[in-house]
Amino acid sequence: MIKNLSNFDDLPFMISVTDLADILNISRMGAYNLCHRKDFPSIRIGNRLLIPKDKLIAWIDAQPKGWE
Repeated sequence: MIKNLSNFDDLPFMISVTDLADILNISRMGAYNLCHRKDFPSIRIGNRLLIPKDKLIAWIDAQPKGWE
């Protein structure tokens, strides 16, 4: 679990699904569903799904902004 996150610079190089759920403030199941999308940058290493920090930031930046 990631604690005291103040910005993306504080994230580790690779993010677990549980940490992704915490970062995005979504359920763990929601994070797993997101990781299985074709357009989401998750990778499988053994039985683990991991998300590279730089790819997550790029993916977030590429999402449509509904509030603008």
